[in-house]
Amino acid sequence: MKDTPEPIRSQPKLRGAVELSHGGGGRAMSELISRLFARHFSNPLLDQGNDGALLPAQAGRLVMATDGHVIAPLFFPGGDIGALCVHGTINDLAMCGARPLYLSAAFILEEGFSLEALERIVISMAEAARAAGVPIVTGDTKVVEKGKGDGVFITTTGLGVVADGVAISAQNARPGDRVLVSGTMGDHGVAILSKRENLEFETEICSDSAALHELVAAMLEAAPGIAVLRDPTRGGLAATLNEIAHQAGVGIALDEAMLPVSPDVAAACELLGLDPLHVANEGKLICICREADAAAVLAAMRAHPLGQQAAIIGEVVEDARHLVTMRTGFGGARVVDWIAGEQLPRIC
Repeated sequence: MKDTPEPIRSQPKLRGAVELSHGGGGRAMSELISRLFARHFSNPLLDQGNDGALLPAQAGRLVMATDGHVIAPLFFPGGDIGALCVHGTINDLAMCGARPLYLSAAFILEEGFSLEALERIVISMAEAARAAGVPIVTGDTKVVEKGKGDGVFITTTGLGVVADGVAISAQNARPGDRVLVSGTMGDHGVAILSKRENLEFETEICSDSAALHELVAAMLEAAPGIAVLRDPTRGGLAATLNEIAHQAGVGIALDEAMLPVSPDVAAACELLGLDPLHVANEGKLICICREADAAAVLAAMRAHPLGQQAAIIGEVVEDARHLVTMRTGFGGARVVDWIAGEQLPRIC
């Protein structure tokens, strides 16, 4: 894994609030861009100051992903909207087997939003991008009237490249394949809910937000023929596995005893009436690989800091109904379905 760069030592210095003039194309907007975005995101491509980034040609197949972030609250245990949007888009690229190369970022700011809070978010984004080795090379800023936004919304787009020989798609899952996860489920969603509802637990539950591209690279080195990669964000593990089952035309059978859930998250979910299988994650992945590769992939995951609690949790089976089922600790089985409605809104 690459050495993690030193964190940015600067602290928020801007005072006041976002004004409509900050999106008006004049001096105020120019000063905001130079004093905030250009200052913290600085890199050779961004520093050219053009309307877009002129990127060098790459060998392999290009992958593009985009993601809008509307999380509430903006700051939460273990992260904030800034780091989250960098991690989320990098992970979308990584789940295609891509090496992330570049990011863009578009900000929708609400009039009256604190400039100090905005700078905290931008610093967090810059630190996350530098730690991941994926620069933010272009962007945009718009301002809407007070009451027509919710502080700040951020859309990030990423560009990556997939090496020849890597072909990852949900349609590749087939009966006999093993299903693995990289760690505990539900951390992010419970962290957001605890902050939003001012809930206090014996131990603070932190978001698992993290960039997974280096973990994926290690897994692909161990088994280039990995069939499926997905990050179980909104809808959690249950929704993601149901999507895969329907795309591939198969069933998936899980073993509850093998599913990693931290004791704190399990207790919080029991208290709140939530199922950890339906709760969002932002730094975990699902991998489906051939049975012959499962041991090597699991070893590669556990050797990486972001996969130390990885586990094989089930297998792909033949099922014309495309159901996801789970063998319970009581010896029975239950269907793991999509959740009806939205359990935890605004979690990413």
